[in-house]
Amino acid sequence: MLDTKAYLEIKKSLPPEVTLVAVSKTKTVEDIQAIYNCGQKVFGENKVQELTSKYESLPKDIEWHLIGHLQTNKVKYIAPFVSLIHAVDSLKLLQEINKQAQKCNRVINCLLQIYIAKEESKFGLDFEEAISLLNSNDIMLLQNIKIIGLMGMATNTENTSTIRDEFTSLSNFYQKVKQEIKLSQCNFTTLSMGMSGDYPIAISCGSNMVRIGSSIFGHR
Repeated sequence: MLDTKAYLEIKKSLPPEVTLVAVSKTKTVEDIQAIYNCGQKVFGENKVQELTSKYESLPKDIEWHLIGHLQTNKVKYIAPFVSLIHAVDSLKLLQEINKQAQKCNRVINCLLQIYIAKEESKFGLDFEEAISLLNSNDIMLLQNIKIIGLMGMATNTENTSTIRDEFTSLSNFYQKVKQEIKLSQCNFTTLSMGMSGDYPIAISCGSNMVRIGSSIFGHR
């Protein structure tokens, strides 16, 4: 049985304005239910197949976030119920989310994934690409998506000043687009930065959504 003490301690330590996404990838339905029973309603998965099967098995008032890289051909499986898609990094993906949302007669909230890390492996847009996407005529045609903020992942390093610099750069960029971009398709309220290893730094840099898995559920 999952020990929920770690979850309760983390939840208590977070400022009230910070949303906790409990990252439940590879975890059992029973473990998720145990955290849900403590009052957690927001869960994140990184694989579409796993997300859809858990959605079927668990309470329907859970807000499911897709936090992993999303392929366009998989959007249709989550479009009917997903609350937030974290890792949008192309116009093509936005257009597909819009198309599938339209079929479901709903508006799907999205975050643009911004590339801030020093590693090659992370997906995302750089600052210039994000600005040109937000200023493109194509985005104005999308009536069934809402870009509610940005998401970024720092370099996986012990060097806290590198992490702080990366989070600060994204936080500054977030404030800039929040002021400058005035589109009906955008409502910048969410800056998703920080995971189990670095979320306190992320919060100090302005994050208001953290994605925490191993600190809650134990290591995978």
